[in-house]
Amino acid sequence: MSTVLTMTLAGTAEAQSARPSRYADGVYTATGEYGGQPSHITVKATLKDGVITAVTVTPHAYVPRSLELQRAFAAAVPKLVVGKSIDQVRVGKLAGSSGTPKGFNDAIRQIREQAARG
Repeated sequence: MSTVLTMTLAGTAEAQSARPSRYADGVYTATGEYGGQPSHITVKATLKDGVITAVTVTPHAYVPRSLELQRAFAAAVPKLVVGKSIDQVRVGKLAGSSGTPKGFNDAIRQIREQAARG
C-alpha cells in the first residue's frame, strides 16, 4: 500500500506576484532516483508563477524500512516546499531519511526543466 500526502497553498503574496515567471504554470510529474540500487519516488508538483502551490510524493520502495522512510519523507516535505519558489527548493535530510531527499531533488530538477519557458 502506498501513502501519498498532498498539501496545497492558495493566495500567498509570492504566488500572486505580477512579475512574469520563467516557468510555465501547470502540474508536472517526475521520477527521482537515488542510491545504488537505485531507489525512486514520484513527485507531482503544481506551479503557479514559479511557486510550488501543491506537491505530492509517491513512495515506491519494496523493502519495509525503505518504504517507512519514504512515507515519512512524503508526509514531511510538503510543509517545507509549498509556497516556495521552485528555484529555492533543495531538501536535505528529512524525517530520518538521507537518501529520499536526493530523489526528491532530482525530481524537482526535472520539473524545473519541464516547466522552463524556452
